[in-house]
Amino acid sequence: MADFDLIVIGSGPSGRRAAIQAAKLDKKVLVVDKRHRVGGVSVHTGTIPSKTMRETVLNLSGWRERGFYGRAYRVKQDISAADLQERMTKTLDHEVDVLDHQFARNRVRTAVGQASFVDPTHVRIEAEGGEEQVHSARFVLIACGTRPYRPAHIPFNGTNVFDSDEILAMPKLPRSLTVIGAGVIGVEYATIFSALDVSVTLVEPRPTFLDFVDRELIEEFTHELRDRNMSLRLGSEVTGIEFDDHGRPVCRIASGRDVVSEVLMFAAGRVGETDTLNLAAAGLDADKRGRVEVDPQTLQTKVPHIYAAGDVIGFPSLASTSMEQGRLAACHAFGLQPVPPPEYFPYGIYSVPEISTVGMSEEEVKKRGIPYECGIARFRETSRGHIMGLETGMMKMIFSKKTARLLGVHIVGEGATELIHIGQAVLNLKGTIDYFMENTFNYPTLAEAYKIASLDAWNRAFANAASR
Repeated sequence: MADFDLIVIGSGPSGRRAAIQAAKLDKKVLVVDKRHRVGGVSVHTGTIPSKTMRETVLNLSGWRERGFYGRAYRVKQDISAADLQERMTKTLDHEVDVLDHQFARNRVRTAVGQASFVDPTHVRIEAEGGEEQVHSARFVLIACGTRPYRPAHIPFNGTNVFDSDEILAMPKLPRSLTVIGAGVIGVEYATIFSALDVSVTLVEPRPTFLDFVDRELIEEFTHELRDRNMSLRLGSEVTGIEFDDHGRPVCRIASGRDVVSEVLMFAAGRVGETDTLNLAAAGLDADKRGRVEVDPQTLQTKVPHIYAAGDVIGFPSLASTSMEQGRLAACHAFGLQPVPPPEYFPYGIYSVPEISTVGMSEEEVKKRGIPYECGIARFRETSRGHIMGLETGMMKMIFSKKTARLLGVHIVGEGATELIHIGQAVLNLKGTIDYFMENTFNYPTLAEAYKIASLDAWNRAFANAASR
């Protein structure tokens, strides 16, 4: 008899969801985390802290009201790093308390320590004081998450050169910031600091960024960033980081156009926290970025009773999809065959402004050779947008000209990550433009943009056919 039915390594979104699902199936579960508090990267350094920081910045800076009161408007004139950290601490305490309660009421055991494999069925847990425990398990889930990629040529010092985890504990807000890496994390932090009126330069070696997002949406987003004086250095290869006579980091660019700022943040990728797991003892290995390969349908590794989920298995690396991966892994391990997830799930980028997308982009539709038409709605065209003082923000909807089915929804602007779920539901239910044309939306709301965009597409592609 094994000590546990399931041992979960990591208590982030995928780990905790798997643990609770297994516990509800009356299984004996142990969750191991090297942190003293549960929650994983998502709660302590990733999703929750960065989104809390974003909300605090938007509230204290008066960002949402500047359409009415001008760009100089602020709720609090002198915003400090302590202001941001105070709200983060309260939010994190609440999240940890909720998770502790969930584990307790579902009788999930937890252990603090560094987990590693002894063999495919035994896991060693080493506590800080050196005390060790070894437990056996019928199934193991690797859900250890990731950490920032820290290349040797970047002189991280915890003072003015940070990675994306360290930036949260920055002692004071800078007047200027360079962000290397225009992925989701880099874009989010760059735009959050820009909303604080910090002078931000975003450096990316590739000529484009966020390539999985519809290009028209990125063009709109880019225009807004440049309109507020954010500097975008795309196609700029970083050759090194040095310090000037005042101790400020200097980002050396291959073109010779260097960037000097008070603070530099490196946000070009993350690596799986698998290097301490002794994967070889379990018959497993990881790629050069520490990621574990799994069967995408079952979440099993090449050792069938060992599963992996969340950021450690790579794309899409979203908290939302990680939760579902953890649940599916637990269900599969204990013989349940849950309904396959819907084809389309939303992406949310918590930049300022937000970006959210579901379904096919215009580029994907073209690639597949599907005859299509787009409809556009500007948030300023809605009464709610005018009430809120919104000057920017747009929704783009893509429909098949042959079947009138919705193919994709792409939003940039206030509330994008909330609004996207209407499009997600219609998309997965194979709905058509008729849904948006015939249904009533609350007035005034930003959701009216769905009707405006669908009418725009109808007028372009379907009106003439309907009149014949």
